[in-house]
Amino acid sequence: MIASSARTALRLLLVFSLGFGALAHAQGSRNLAPGFTERTAASKLLILPVDMELYSISAGGVQEPKADWTESAVKNFKTGLDGRKTLLGANIVQLEEKDLDELAEINALHGAVAQSVFLHHMLGVAKLPTKAGVLDWSMGDSVKLLKDKTGADYALFTWIRDSYASSERKAAIVVMALLGVGIAGGAQVGYASLVDLNNGRIVWFNDLRRASGDLREPESAQETVETLLKGFPAAR
Repeated sequence: MIASSARTALRLLLVFSLGFGALAHAQGSRNLAPGFTERTAASKLLILPVDMELYSISAGGVQEPKADWTESAVKNFKTGLDGRKTLLGANIVQLEEKDLDELAEINALHGAVAQSVFLHHMLGVAKLPTKAGVLDWSMGDSVKLLKDKTGADYALFTWIRDSYASSERKAAIVVMALLGVGIAGGAQVGYASLVDLNNGRIVWFNDLRRASGDLREPESAQETVETLLKGFPAAR
């Protein structure tokens, strides 16, 4: 009787383990384009400056851009990326803000494409039948300029919008909560895309969406970088 129960428990554990493994694989593959698994050790990675904006939310819910917050956050985010060299690989090239003046449209294009990936693939809102449920998005020939300029094989694009409730907004949240009405505070939304510069295909994508995090603080910004790059394909 005991042996039978032990065998049953073992089978259940095995089934659970296999199921968990399959789920983890499905979640991992969801972030990868079909056929892509990793970068080669010799591949060169271009890291573009983050496309970032920080806002303060007024009592009425209006988002007001904060240039000084954004400037600090961009520096903190860059420092966070610099600290992830082991993950990103040794063969790295970076573009500075001044280099992007002529390539601003490419960064803007990534923001638009990433938004589409986020909505239709990651969130599953109005799924596109032509995508067959897989990561199948491209930035097309637009990235050829980056390839020609840097000789890189891949490019890491990042896009972040972060908002923080003002003191007036926080007070409004408390008052409305007492009345049984919930209103939102700040939110942190980000996208990270690894793009193959040989064909423009997005081969890895991850998103960040939460009501926590503070890019204005160096330590918190480090955590944001780590979370956004979770599952990033290492160079092997």
